[in-house]
Amino acid sequence: TMIPLAKHPERNVIRLQLRQNFMLKAMDEAEWNELEPLLSIVDCAKGDYLLHQGVHEMEQYFLIEGVLKRVVSNADAKEMILRFAGEHDIETSYAAWRLNTPTPYAILSVTKARVAKLSMPQRVELLARHPRYKAEFEFAIMRLMSEIMAHTITLHMLDAPGRVHRFMRKHGELAERIPKKELAAYLNLSAETLSRLKQRGKI
Repeated sequence: TMIPLAKHPERNVIRLQLRQNFMLKAMDEAEWNELEPLLSIVDCAKGDYLLHQGVHEMEQYFLIEGVLKRVVSNADAKEMILRFAGEHDIETSYAAWRLNTPTPYAILSVTKARVAKLSMPQRVELLARHPRYKAEFEFAIMRLMSEIMAHTITLHMLDAPGRVHRFMRKHGELAERIPKKELAAYLNLSAETLSRLKQRGKI
C-alpha cells in the first residue's frame, strides 16, 4: 500500500522518523517543506521489490523501518548482493538516472519495511532548486558507490573470517537483523561456513 505522507494516519511520528534520516537531517526548513508534499509512504513485506533491475522508471527511497538490499542478477538468475540499508539510510538509482541508463540492480526488502519515496524526476527537480543540498546528496551517492567498490574488493582480498569481521566493524547494527543465508551470500560464503566460523569462535 502507498499513502501520501500528508494523509497517513501516523504522519506525525513518520515525520519525526524521517528527520532522523542522514540525508534529510541536512535539509533546512524551506527544503523540507518542498519535499514533504512529494513523499508517499510504502509498507513492504519481506521479499517485496521496490525497484526492478533493467527499468527506466526510478524512485528515491528514505528508509523509516526495516532493512533493504541492493541486488544484481544475470540471465541465469545468479545474484550478488551489493549492499544492505537500514533505518535512517537511503536507497536510490540516481546515478543510472543521470546516465540515462536502465537500473543496473534491483532493490527489495530483506525484512518487513517502511519507506518514504518520491519519483526520480521530482527528486531531480528539487535538487536543481537547492544547489547546496544537491552537492551534499551527490557526495553521499559517491561515498555509497565507493563503499560498494570496497566491499567487492574485500570479497577477493580477504579470507572468510576477515570478510565477516569487516562487516561486523562496518555494519554491526545490521548483523542480527539480516537472515544468515542473506548475510552469507553478501559475504560470498555458504551459510554452513558462516555457522562453522561462529561455532569455532572465529567471529
